[in-house]
Amino acid sequence: MKQNILTTTLVPVLMFFMFSQASYAQNKQGLISVKSQHSVSQTMDKFEQIVLSKDLKVFAKIDHAAGAQNIGQTLRPTQLIIFGNAQGGTPLMQCQQTFGIDLPLKALVWQDERDQVWLSYNDLDYLTARHNSALNCGSAAKIKTLLQSMSRQATQ
Repeated sequence: MKQNILTTTLVPVLMFFMFSQASYAQNKQGLISVKSQHSVSQTMDKFEQIVLSKDLKVFAKIDHAAGAQNIGQTLRPTQLIIFGNAQGGTPLMQCQQTFGIDLPLKALVWQDERDQVWLSYNDLDYLTARHNSALNCGSAAKIKTLLQSMSRQATQ
């Protein structure tokens, strides 16, 4: 009887939780990808506005699909934004100067082969491990929370 309750009740609930989380945020090789409910351009516009509202600077935006088109190639919609500020980045580099290779921060908004749009960014846990540091180094934990919040806002 106990096994039947486990099979009919607990397993479906656990599977729902696992699959719902997997569709929301995927972490693959140091990247976090959040499913968006909007087009690439709408998601990027929302993300950029959120970046600016947080007093972060947009250093560059790159439209990779437009670049491909310029050389006669095709690429699904793919846009990159490079952003940040010295207030957040400097403490990371003071802990471990090699953080500078991964700063400023970046977010990639892209459309997959099934037309699903994603917003991807570097996982701060991955970056701190990469630079032999800790999440409590400088502003890493704060940046991690900020990226989670901003990506969630831009994709909903």
